[in-house]
Amino acid sequence: MSGQGTTAAPVYGLLLTGGGSRRMRRDKAHLGYGGEPQLLRAWRLLDQTTERAFVSVREQQREDPLRAGLPMIVDTYDAVGPAAGILSAQDLYPEVAWLVLACDLPLLDLETLRRLLTARDPAADATAFTSRSDGLPEPLCAIWEPTSNARLLQGYRAGEYCPRKVLIRSNAVLLDPPGDALDNANTPEDFEQMQTLLDARA
Repeated sequence: MSGQGTTAAPVYGLLLTGGGSRRMRRDKAHLGYGGEPQLLRAWRLLDQTTERAFVSVREQQREDPLRAGLPMIVDTYDAVGPAAGILSAQDLYPEVAWLVLACDLPLLDLETLRRLLTARDPAADATAFTSRSDGLPEPLCAIWEPTSNARLLQGYRAGEYCPRKVLIRSNAVLLDPPGDALDNANTPEDFEQMQTLLDARA
C-alpha cells in the first residue's frame, strides 16, 4: 500500500535497548540466542532493511561495550519507556520515518520486516502489525512516519506515554499478525522457552 502523491521519507532503524529488564533480572540486550547477543541479532535485521540504523540508549548505558560499538541515540526525555527513545530519534532526524524495533523479539526475521516495509504507507502516521493475542497495534515493530511526532508529543505532554495508545488514536495502517515473529521474552522462563524453540528450528 502506498500514499499517492506523497513523497516517502527515508526509513531509518531504531533499536530500543533502554528498558530496565526488571522481569528478566538481566539486560535483555545481552541475552544470547544462537550464540549471539540479542542486540546484535536485532541490529543486523535493521542494518539490512533501513538506510541507517541506531541503538536507542539511556545516558547510563552509553559505556556498555555491546552498545558502544554501534551508532547510538541517547534519550533526551524523561525515562518514560519506549516513547522517550522514539521522540529522541525524531528530534534528531525529524524528516525521516523510523522503523522502531524492540530488543526482545528473538523470533523476528527479515521476511517479517520486509513485509512491513512493503506495506508501508508514507501518507499514514504509521504502519504496524496487530498483536495475535489481542488484535491491538504492535508499536515496537512498526514504521513511525514524521507526522506521528505531533501525536507522540501530545501524549508525552499530557503524561500519556504508551506508544500503543498513540497508534490507536492515529491514522495507522494495520497489518495482520506475522505468526509468532513478534512474541517476546520478558522473564527467565520466556528466555528458556525461546532458546528451546530456536534450537528446534535451527
